[in-house]
Amino acid sequence: MKKSLIVLLALILTACSTDELSRNRQIWEDAGISHYRFQLRISCFCSFMEQMPLTVEVRDDEVVAMTANDGTLVAANDPSYKFFDKLGTIDRLFAELERALKERGRGEINITYDASLGYPVKASIDYIKQAVDDELHIEISGFEALP
Repeated sequence: MKKSLIVLLALILTACSTDELSRNRQIWEDAGISHYRFQLRISCFCSFMEQMPLTVEVRDDEVVAMTANDGTLVAANDPSYKFFDKLGTIDRLFAELERALKERGRGEINITYDASLGYPVKASIDYIKQAVDDELHIEISGFEALP
C-alpha cells in the first residue's frame, strides 16, 4: 500500500510539472518571438565552466552565434559545442526539460519560468538524487527580443 501511494504521488507530481512546462511552452510559442538573444549559464561537473555565461543569438530556432564570456565565438568544432547547442534555443531547452521530466526516475527537477514570456529562467536537474556529480543547472538571463 505504501509503495503504491509513493508511486501515485510521483506520477501526480510528474503530471503537474509536465503540465506546467506545457503551459509555459504555449505562452512562449504564443509570444511568436523568432529572433532573440540571451545569456546562458550552464553549471555542472564539466570542463567548460570558464566559458560561462554564453551569449546566444537565435533566429528561426537556429543558433546564429554563440559567444563565450571572453568574447570569443564558440565554433562548431569546439568539443563543448554539441552540448551547448542542445540547450542553445528556448525550444531546445523546453525539449530537454520535457525529456528530463519524463525520464525523472529517482531524480529531481525544479524549473522557474519567466512570468510574461514563459521561457525557463532557471532549471536544476538532479538526474539521480543519491548520485554525485550528475546535477545540471541552467540559467537564462538578459533575454531580449531582436527585430
